[in-house]
Amino acid sequence: MALKTASVLAFERKLDPSDALFHAGLWSERQQADAWPMVAVKEKSVRGTISNRLKTKDQDPLKLDAAIQNPNLQTVDIAALPAHADTLKVSFTLRVLSGAGQPSACNDKAYQDKLLATVHDYVQRQGFAELARRYAHNLANGRFLWRNRTGAENIEIHIEHRAAGAAANTWIFDALSLSLRQFDAVSAPLDALSALIADGLAGARHVLLHITAFARIGAGQEVYPSQELVLNRERGGKSKTLYTVGDAAGMHSQKIGNAIRTIDTWYPEADTLGLGPIAVEPYGSVTTQGEAYRQPKAKQDFYTLLDNWVLKDQAPALEQQHFVIATLIRGGVFGESEDK
Repeated sequence: MALKTASVLAFERKLDPSDALFHAGLWSERQQADAWPMVAVKEKSVRGTISNRLKTKDQDPLKLDAAIQNPNLQTVDIAALPAHADTLKVSFTLRVLSGAGQPSACNDKAYQDKLLATVHDYVQRQGFAELARRYAHNLANGRFLWRNRTGAENIEIHIEHRAAGAAANTWIFDALSLSLRQFDAVSAPLDALSALIADGLAGARHVLLHITAFARIGAGQEVYPSQELVLNRERGGKSKTLYTVGDAAGMHSQKIGNAIRTIDTWYPEADTLGLGPIAVEPYGSVTTQGEAYRQPKAKQDFYTLLDNWVLKDQAPALEQQHFVIATLIRGGVFGESEDK
């Protein structure tokens, strides 16, 4: 019987970040940042104006004037540095786990054996060096800060690895000196961090990283935690709800994970579109742009590449092999649909 994709096929993520916590202090005192207070989320009530695009029937001057006279009252969450603090501290941990390509659930042993053999062959030939270098770069350049990175005067990233029975290793990076679009930076600290992540993915050692970012954005400036998706918002309730961890403003682990895996520069037309790297997703989805850059018709989506590689022994180009393995590291449910 010909080999086919398992109908039940799932993988656990191998880069496992925690939620991030926000604290505030002075740039000159970042060496004593353990004592910095948390950034609190507060409510603010504002009187907005009518600024949305109007339907043609509502563009009558009298109707518009009448609408403007009605106040657009809103209650929103906001997070900001205190008036005496100019620096945002964002801290989280990251576990790097082994077992990439090992399904957490698979109902077809023949398929699982072939998949594991395919991944093993990749690891033997390529290792995790290229993927680890890109993950390390995204930690060092502070991509995970998202909007908090924009306009910052200085950003310093501290990454610490505490191995049992050994002195902790700490690397410090100037995030603004590292590109968000290229992964060609070379330095001894970046090489050491990349090697550590590669060892973690290969199972050579236990890797738990403590990441702390300091972004000097200005006293009293607004900062940007994750925003909560409230599906059943009450009428007249808050129009924006920010994420908190306990009493501290925070960022979702999913958002941090998305930033770390923004390493895909191998999608079709990547060189001509000029978008830079996108997050590793089966169809190259970028929700903020409403686009999928790995369309099945181009045969560069994860499922087509994986099926050709495992089922037909048609190994894709090396950069697409990196993409397939990175998607397995991302994790997800990838079983064959029964109604195909």
